[in-house]
Parts: sequence; C-alpha cells; structure tokens
Amino acid sequence: MRLSRYFLPVLKETPSEAQIVSHRYMLRAGMIKQSSAGIYSWLPLGFKVLRKIEDIIHEEQKRAGHIPMLMPTIQSADLWRESGRYDDYGEEMLRIRDRHDRDMLFTPTAEELITDIFRSHVGSYKDLPLTLYQIQWKFRDEIRPRFGVMRGREFYMKDGYNFDLTKEDALHAYNRHLVSYLRTYERMGLQAIPMRADSGPIGGDDTHEFLVLAETGESEVFYDSQITELKFGDREIDYDSVEQCQAVLEEFTSRYARTDETHDEALFAEVPEERRRTARGIEVGQIFYFGTKYSEPMGATVVDNEGNKVPVHMGSHGIGVSRLLGAIIEASHDDKGIIWPEGVTPFHCGIVNLKQGDEEADAACEALYTSLTALGLEPLYDDRNERAGGKFATMDLIGLPWRITVGPRGLKNGVVELTSRRTGESEELSPEAAVARIAQIYGVVAKG
Repeated sequence: MRLSRYFLPVLKETPSEAQIVSHRYMLRAGMIKQSSAGIYSWLPLGFKVLRKIEDIIHEEQKRAGHIPMLMPTIQSADLWRESGRYDDYGEEMLRIRDRHDRDMLFTPTAEELITDIFRSHVGSYKDLPLTLYQIQWKFRDEIRPRFGVMRGREFYMKDGYNFDLTKEDALHAYNRHLVSYLRTYERMGLQAIPMRADSGPIGGDDTHEFLVLAETGESEVFYDSQITELKFGDREIDYDSVEQCQAVLEEFTSRYARTDETHDEALFAEVPEERRRTARGIEVGQIFYFGTKYSEPMGATVVDNEGNKVPVHMGSHGIGVSRLLGAIIEASHDDKGIIWPEGVTPFHCGIVNLKQGDEEADAACEALYTSLTALGLEPLYDDRNERAGGKFATMDLIGLPWRITVGPRGLKNGVVELTSRRTGESEELSPEAAVARIAQIYGVVAKG
C-alpha cells in the first residue's frame, strides 16, 4: 500500500476523552473513530489488525479440531427464558421488540442459541465430541463504557461451545481450549496468564481467565512470579491426547495465579515471599466448564451406548478479539507510539523515501516495494511529499516493527537503512539484503 492512496487520518493532538495509552494511540493512529459511547467504527488500519488477530484465532481453533460457524447478533428472548437467564442477566442485556411485539435481544453471549442448534440436529453419542465456535459482534450495555475498545459496549468476540458425553470428556475439551489459547496469545506477542476466576453470569465451577499484565488493567491480580517464566513455544501437542493436554494445564495452572474475585490470602501466603506479586491485568479471554447447566433445562440430550437419553456436558470459551488490540498496545508501546509484534502488524514493514521526487530514491523505493510485494509481504510505502521528520513520526506512531529508510546519500554508497521499531537499532544494508532480512524475519523464502 502506498500511503498517498491510503486512508490514515492520524491526529497530532491527543483527544481529551482518551484516558489510557491504547485508546490514545488507536485514535491518534487513525485506527478507530467513536460512533457513540462505547461503539466504534474500525478504520482501515485498525480493521487490518483486527483481521490479523482473527486469522490467528481461526488457525489455532482449527488446529485444535474446532469447527467455525456464524450465528446471528439478534436472538429470541424465548430461548433465554428456557434456560432461566433472561430475567437474571441484568441491565447489560439490550432488550428489544420487533414489529410483531416479540421480545428479542442483542447477543451478549450465545449459550442458549448454540444449545438450540445442537438439540435440533444431534441425538446420538456417536456424534460427540463436538466443538463449534464463531467470531461475531456482541453487545453489552455497559453503564460506563470507557478506555476505548477495552471496555466498549459493542465488541468483537470469539465464542466457542463444546458438547461432550461425560464430565471427563468435557474437561478434556476445557484443557484443549487452554492449550489452544496459550498458543494463540503467544503468536500475538502476548503473555496471557491463565488465572482462577469467577464464572459470573455464564455459570459453572471450573473457569480460568487469561490476563495480560498491564498497569492499566481493570483487575487486581495475585500470582507466583514463576508463572511469568513459562512459555508454550513451538512445542507440538496432540489435541486428542488427554494426557498431553492435562499436562499443559497442570504446568500453567499449578502455580498461584488468581484475580481479586477469587484471591485467597491463606493460599497466597504459601508462595515464597520473594515470588509473591501483585499487579493489574487485562482480561483477554476466559474458558468455562458448566456441565448440564443449559442442556438440562433446554433438553439438549443424546442417546448413550446403553440406550439412555442423557444431557450433554458443555463448556464455553471466549476470546475478546477487539479488546486484544487494546491489550497488545498496552503491553507494547513507548512514548512515540505503538510497537506491533510481528504476528499482528498491519503492514510487515514501512518504506520511507527521504527525498520524494529524486529519481534515484524514487526508483529504489519502487524496487523495494515491488520485491517485498512479490514475496507476498505487505509494505507500507510513505510516498508523500512530506518532511522526513513527519514521515518518521507517522511510522513510529502506527508502530510497524520494521522500517526501511531510503535517501540519496545512502544510495550513493549502495545502501538503505533498516530500523527496528522495538529497539531503535539501525543497520545499513544493500536494498537486496534488506528485502532478504525482512523475508527472513517473517519466515518467507526470498526468491534468488
């Protein structure tokens, strides 16, 4: 993409309503624009990152054997009355009526809807296990939306639902989700710690939240510092193996890590004092096992191998897709702007032409742009007739992890400058070597 043709409405001044870093930078970098309280339009740069995050989630869900689908944003209140949640959910639910005076609601979560789909089409234990998921817009009418996409009313969410014959099978699904979530967050450059949490209106006894440590986090968290040393890495896991998935659960949840809602001072005191930590955390996902909470009242049953009709065991598993953008920025920024991890960056690198209109500089930038694009990479070429300082400021603000700077002086020596946004370190390379280096960083095979 050439910046002269892109829609990137960057702001020089910080809007007064932005209280935290992610909200400030998302507005200033032209990623979002507020439509009304807690509701945002996603502008091209923000939308690109949203799609990058969504793609990673899809890849890891499919790797775990989960099946994507899509459900509507508007649900019938009758399903929620069946489960008993319609009156209990509270004022966060946006209740509406259609022209026929039927009670409807804007989806805050979809346990009832997915249970209705399951009971309509599945009747035998032979069709289990089954996990279905979607990535869809949700709405919760927050009393005080704030912090941009971190606590909005409309939000983009991955929600998955497992159906199993027994509790043991459902707990394996729980563990499988935990493994897939660990992989997902690490691919986004995040360390999201699974913490024992409260189930809230979803229900159930077994639940973990995944929290990213950040000063602006809404939750107070208590944890053993050893847990921050754990990495999932590139290990291969057989998702069908109960033993392997259970081992990962034990590895990542055996040390103390809890939110303030479930914090236990006596248990925390058993952690060696030098390892006790208190911090703030941003919730970016949660997994639940709730057994037959929905299947029993809604009649979601299967016939088991002995001919008995039994309610299925269920769980639900969510990732805040839009919230993740804010969490990543809160965890990865400096005083100049965003620093995107390579896994979610909107463009793989930026190309800055220091002297637009100079024949040699223009030609070198075009050649770099063409070479990177031919490799399947997406560069953002700042071809505007602007001062170099302004171009650098824009690149720093939008946070692309790598920048190639091209100017007449360097080209006389046959080099361009490759700069890391994270470290600020630069090196001079030939244009061909710079392309090869970017290709290597993103795991692309450069054509010889």
